[in-house]
Amino acid sequence: MSFTFAAFSYISGLILDAFLIFFAVFHVIAFDELKTDFKNPIDQCNTLNPLVLPEYGVHLAFNVLFLIAGEWLTLLLNAPLIAYHIYRYKTRPIMSGPGLYDPTTIMNADQLSRAMREGWIKLGFYLLSFFYYLYGMIYSLIQNP
Repeated sequence: MSFTFAAFSYISGLILDAFLIFFAVFHVIAFDELKTDFKNPIDQCNTLNPLVLPEYGVHLAFNVLFLIAGEWLTLLLNAPLIAYHIYRYKTRPIMSGPGLYDPTTIMNADQLSRAMREGWIKLGFYLLSFFYYLYGMIYSLIQNP
């Protein structure tokens, strides 16, 4: 059993992916509250917009570790979500601050359903990634160098 940089990358990915799971759960709950009129759109967008860049940064951070460790399959599995994050941020509405959600349009039925669907898909992706990183961590720890 040897501790390699790949094992460190998977351990970091595992821990940071747990934070991303909490972000995705918070995202789904927040849009459900918005859908059922428990919160107003301005408060909800003020709560969600500051979390967009940290989510993207955390996801990119452990993928950089996978790149350095040479874990190409793991990086390839994460590449579509990284590309989607870049696309989503480039096509965001024009606002004064960072974020994706505009309070004036978030209550539109198509925008709200898109945000809910995005949250559920990210949650599923992060959960599957969590177990993949767990497997990768165990495999890299028991692999003989």
